[in-house]
Amino acid sequence: MLSDWQVYALGSAIFAGLTAVFAKVGVTGLPSNTATLIRTIVIIMFLIVLVAVRREWVNPFSLSTKSFVFLVLSALATGLSWICYFRALQIGQASLVTPIDKLSLLFAVLLSVLFLGERLSLYQWGGVVLMSLGALLVAFK
Repeated sequence: MLSDWQVYALGSAIFAGLTAVFAKVGVTGLPSNTATLIRTIVIIMFLIVLVAVRREWVNPFSLSTKSFVFLVLSALATGLSWICYFRALQIGQASLVTPIDKLSLLFAVLLSVLFLGERLSLYQWGGVVLMSLGALLVAFK
């Protein structure tokens, strides 16, 4: 049986896979930054509806300074990631761009260990290495 976090993580992976294919088709004949802007606007509209329906609105200025700063940094990192991703999709094949993008797994794990103090078992490190090597093998055939 999967835990709730595993179900959401699997959903994230499925939707990220769809994103690559949809974005590759959508970015054709369009500047990649314009495509990123359109995607962002749609996401904002979707989230406004979602937050309203679920009654989850929280005034961002009521957050702690630490939470607010790190959410802003996360948003900037997301934006830069999307800008790079859409440009890569525009000039490269989705089947080659996506595996390199998924090296985010390696970076996320390393940063989580270094800055968040998270610990992985030897088996988990083996999985990170294998997934990273697999991504590189697919991308650099």
